[in-house]
Amino acid sequence: MPLAVSTELDQRLFWRLIEISTALSGERNTSRLFERILDAAQDITHADGGTLYLIKEKEEGRPVLEFEILRTNSLMLRLGGTSGNPIEIAPLHLYHEDGTPNHNNIATHTALTRELVNIEDAYFADNLDFSGTKAFDARSGYRSKSFLTVPLCNHADEIIGVLQLVNAKNPDTGETVEFPKNLEPIVVALASSAAIALDNQILLQDHKDLLDAFIKVIAQAIDAKSAHTSAHCQRVPVLTELIAQAACETYEGPLAEFNLDESQWYELRVASWMHDCGKLATPDSLLDKATKLHLMLDGIDAVKTRFAAAMVTLELSFLRQMQAQPERVGALQEILEEELATLRDDCLFIEKANVGGEFMKPEDQARVKRIAGHKWRDHLGMEKPVLTEEEVKFLCIERGTLSFEERQKINDHMTVTIQMLESLPFPKNLKRVPEYAGGHHEKMDGTGFPRGLKREQMSWPARMMAIADIFEALTASERPYKAPMKISQALGILQKMQQQNHIDPDLFRLFVSSRVWEKYARIYLRPDQLDITDASAYLA
Repeated sequence: MPLAVSTELDQRLFWRLIEISTALSGERNTSRLFERILDAAQDITHADGGTLYLIKEKEEGRPVLEFEILRTNSLMLRLGGTSGNPIEIAPLHLYHEDGTPNHNNIATHTALTRELVNIEDAYFADNLDFSGTKAFDARSGYRSKSFLTVPLCNHADEIIGVLQLVNAKNPDTGETVEFPKNLEPIVVALASSAAIALDNQILLQDHKDLLDAFIKVIAQAIDAKSAHTSAHCQRVPVLTELIAQAACETYEGPLAEFNLDESQWYELRVASWMHDCGKLATPDSLLDKATKLHLMLDGIDAVKTRFAAAMVTLELSFLRQMQAQPERVGALQEILEEELATLRDDCLFIEKANVGGEFMKPEDQARVKRIAGHKWRDHLGMEKPVLTEEEVKFLCIERGTLSFEERQKINDHMTVTIQMLESLPFPKNLKRVPEYAGGHHEKMDGTGFPRGLKREQMSWPARMMAIADIFEALTASERPYKAPMKISQALGILQKMQQQNHIDPDLFRLFVSSRVWEKYARIYLRPDQLDITDASAYLA
């Protein structure tokens, strides 16, 4: 329908339409976009009320019109959008249960026919059901009269919603009048611009939702690779956001100017969810290495079998001696029992050493090497040590269950993470995801990995993620080689790392003083882990 601009009024409306269309195209918040569409339509037509519906697919497969925004100015009624007031009205079904189109309701009729409907007085409209409108009027003392209902069609000419305006007002007298025919082309043009802007926003949101789901699926796949690090990729984002929120709320110190807008918050979330994506390339045998001797199976069973064989070998040796020296049976029996007890004790010690821990004493490492000297005989009668050189090396691992070489392979996941993320064509608002995610194993003194970055080379979010990653690992309850740390111990380790210039000192102080540790603990940790109420000692 051509847009005429012959009169001064038409020209004003024309430029107002251009102004509104420009504003709609620049709006990125969906709720505010809904409100702008309705505000503009009410402004142009002097409508007292209005409703914006969107078409949604229900579980049963039948499309419905859902209320997104509902306004009545004279009643000061504002529902949906950014109002914070939910619309508790059932959606309108476009089709009846028998599959026939629902042309009874003006909004569903407009959606089905894609035709503008202009009604002078709803109480005298033929073939349309306004019983819901009349019931609303009876409850509120309102009088719904004139209606202008316009379909919203996207660039593919698909119906995506309906814009409905109620009770046009004479701007001079305030009287409710019919919506002027000469405004219909203006409203249609507005609806077209609104539908395109709205559809673009919906498409953007759909793409964002798809990206979010894809990212979380990757994180869940990483966690599923090992029961011992399960939920790590889901908890680190929580901790990172808690630290970032505390940074946004501080008004003093180096972080006084730190702030994140909506886009930057999203960028941080994506990075924190993807921070360990390189572990997809890490061998499962390393991620799931619960004990020092665990490769594909726990090698402790083979060691215990050798100890059993060594005991049998020892007993056979003593039996032969007893047969040859019957007069020494008692003494030999005592020696046998002592040596068997030593073997049993050494075997139990090896089982304990296999579990790993936070620190293995040098004397315990020396004992492992001494125990390796015990001998057993194989099926060919050949004497062999109860521990191989490789097993001795594994059992002497000082911390955890990984050898230096294995830890290097684990550390390679950071290089893979950066390579994966840098290969993705992130849009401009997500360009820093690789830097944020790829820096959580760097140290402030440049001794971290994979790039050996120093503090001044790292962004605040990357430094935040480093603290979140460490704190989650320290307090996690799924690690088989250690009990879940209490908060006091975890904060003590972080304090030491800060003193050694491994983590950012300003962020550590913020982490402690803003009680991020407590907020996280109350949601994700066991009650007994929260063993302190005052953490000021860690700020000394």
